[in-house]
Amino acid sequence: MNDPTGHPDPGTAVMAAPTGEVVTASTGASPVTPASPAGSPSIARRIGPSDLRVFPIALSGNVFGWTADAPTTTAILDRYAELGGTFIDTADSYAGGRSEIMIGNWMRASRRRHQTTIATKVGKGPDNPGLSARAIHQAVEASLRRLRVDAIDLLYLHIDDDEVPFEETLAAVDDLISDGKVRWFGGSHHTGNRLIEARIAVGVLGVAPMIAVQNHYNLMHRTEYEGDLARVAAQLDLGVMPRFALAGGFLTGKYRSRADVERLRRGGEATRYLTRAGLRTLAALDRVAAETGTSVTTASLAWLLSRPRVVAPVVSVSEPAQLDAVMAAPSTPLSRQQLTELDRVSA
Repeated sequence: MNDPTGHPDPGTAVMAAPTGEVVTASTGASPVTPASPAGSPSIARRIGPSDLRVFPIALSGNVFGWTADAPTTTAILDRYAELGGTFIDTADSYAGGRSEIMIGNWMRASRRRHQTTIATKVGKGPDNPGLSARAIHQAVEASLRRLRVDAIDLLYLHIDDDEVPFEETLAAVDDLISDGKVRWFGGSHHTGNRLIEARIAVGVLGVAPMIAVQNHYNLMHRTEYEGDLARVAAQLDLGVMPRFALAGGFLTGKYRSRADVERLRRGGEATRYLTRAGLRTLAALDRVAAETGTSVTTASLAWLLSRPRVVAPVVSVSEPAQLDAVMAAPSTPLSRQQLTELDRVSA
């Protein structure tokens, strides 16, 4: 069992389950989850109190239809599925809806809809902005058409729209759940206080509650989640999906100087982490990667997967080959000493 900091008992190598304890899919409880090959059911994680069980890496569709054309998108999705991936994350605002179209076309062509948990988000789309009842209903109908599915497995509220009463938003989502067009839903960009407000409203209305939250969380960006939001996620039994899980590529280890950023041309987001603290974190990740025989990318994501309530970091790649290191993370256990060292240097 993990202690309140999310660390395992001394000397163990673990992969924490979404609720913080170590479990397997087959028995529900086990002192240690052994390393498993990608795609093994034993590393699937349940999202909050739902019946959704997913591979512990969510593939982001944020580049599909934008920097990734149709052939590249198909190749990335094929490789993700080949490595055992089952959880795809997109939004109606990604590439003006083209991301959803590409994912829908791939699911239809590959006949993988029944093996795929599809998550999308509403609230930021230019055609149906905001979280009014009308906007939500129209946005979901449009997403269903683009994705070519009958139901969205996990619908996120992509924004916290404080101009619309939570009661209106929650009732609209509940209607969609009752109609079978949405199975479960969660929040994004919501503070802990707002998540509590939503749960109170759920109790008053008697509607479906949120089961998940997507938030900015990685080794270089810890404070936002590890304070109030982590406490609320535990209190409300929410599955946590860290976005920006690799800190704009910095936690892959390929950006170690400004020259790297300029040479690779896509590392603008990583520039802010080129500090002494950031380089110390990379040095610690180098050591962990060497000890585990993996990579900086794998070690970074394995640390995230050790955190209480984390279900599946949301990761974006620009080419299929990058998925090998990403998808190795769920089957890469880290020791207490390794976790403690990464905690220390990134604090």
